Amino acid sequence: MAITNWPISERPREKLLQKGASTLSDTELLAIFLRTGISGKSAVDLARELLSHFGNLTNVFAANQVSFCQLPGMGIAKYAQLQAVLEMARRTLGEELKCGNVMNSPNLVRDFLRLSLANKPHEVFIGIFLDAKNHTIATEELFNGTLTQASVYPREVIKRALYHNAAAIIFAHNHPSGIAEPSHADKVLTQSLKQALALIDVKVLDHFIVGNGIALSFAEQDLI
Repeated sequence: MAITNWPISERPREKLLQKGASTLSDTELLAIFLRTGISGKSAVDLARELLSHFGNLTNVFAANQVSFCQLPGMGIAKYAQLQAVLEMARRTLGEELKCGNVMNSPNLVRDFLRLSLANKPHEVFIGIFLDAKNHTIATEELFNGTLTQASVYPREVIKRALYHNAAAIIFAHNHPSGIAEPSHADKVLTQSLKQALALIDVKVLDHFIVGNGIALSFAEQDLI
């Protein structure tokens, strides 16, 4: 049955407008994004199939073009829309980070990092450069590596900190394995960066590891 034949209170778009987006299921939210179905299947049916195929919303949004477009009802246009939604979310969170003290918004930092780093096929190491009031100056991808490690050079990090005239920095990198646990190498690297940056009076406030929708904080684990 087409969604237009459903009771108004059960239609995803009308439900969103009446009760708010937070009341919708993942399937309903995805159906609104898809807008239309195909012959014999509504947008809700397609949304349900997408979630079943990829496992969850995170994996749907992380899907590459080939795997996404090969599914019935999907295509280049919907894939492009999906990427646009992700980029708008990242930019919105990035703008919010610039407006206030990041140390007062730990969940905002986590959301930004998860959107930026989760489900990347290789390790990416980024720095969030902060001023003396912990406002974001810039966010940069500093290094990227293989599936297992990235080569991070303290000297290059110091150059970027000086370039931005940063007073503090937050580091983050992803674990492509999905396991958000710090390795011994992660701990050693963090201490090396902290000691190197201390020589130019730049504080390392935190280091996050992102994996499977989780952003683990070194500071919260007393590892900084």
